Amino acid sequence: MNESEKLLSELKDIRNIMERSSRFLSLSGLSGILVGIYALVGAFFANRIVHQFPYAIPEEHLNDVLTSVFVIGITVLILSLFTIYVLTVKQAKKEQKPIWGPGSKLLLINLLIPLATGGILTTILALRGYYGIVSPCFLIFYGLALVNAAKYTRPEILSLGLVEIVLGLLAATFPGYGLYFWAIGFGILHIIYGFMFLNRENKNSEA
Repeated sequence: MNESEKLLSELKDIRNIMERSSRFLSLSGLSGILVGIYALVGAFFANRIVHQFPYAIPEEHLNDVLTSVFVIGITVLILSLFTIYVLTVKQAKKEQKPIWGPGSKLLLINLLIPLATGGILTTILALRGYYGIVSPCFLIFYGLALVNAAKYTRPEILSLGLVEIVLGLLAATFPGYGLYFWAIGFGILHIIYGFMFLNRENKNSEA
């Protein structure tokens, strides 16, 4: 190896080290699967509550229905966040990597800005009675958050985010099917990508 090749090799090593330090790769595939299952279960019960009336929800029952769906959504969110935290910490310890470093900070910041914006906007719209736009908004802003954060974690997150955005646009195009798009976006897709991450983790551990 001549001097120029040695220098290029060292530069590549430095670049790889810098990329690893700026990326948080200790996401657990199992957490994605479990979050998807929580979302599917939540969507199932929410669908039963919303469609317990044969046609439209009577005005006198509207608040009760919305409260029940809200409670289901919060329960799914809390379970998901707890599961992600516990399994991510476990994965980071297994890989002997810090849970809180430059990569995780950048990931969290870039994820939370569009996610919090979408959550606030969706809440405002829901309080004003625009219930049909809740599911599309959540899916679109969640997708934008994933796209924004993808450069600081696994590359597959980018494609997941793009698919979530497309699902959100489809949900806006076909009103009345928001829960089904919700189940696909937050349930089925998370399970699929969770298995993809899990498969990669198994390959890495065997290598």
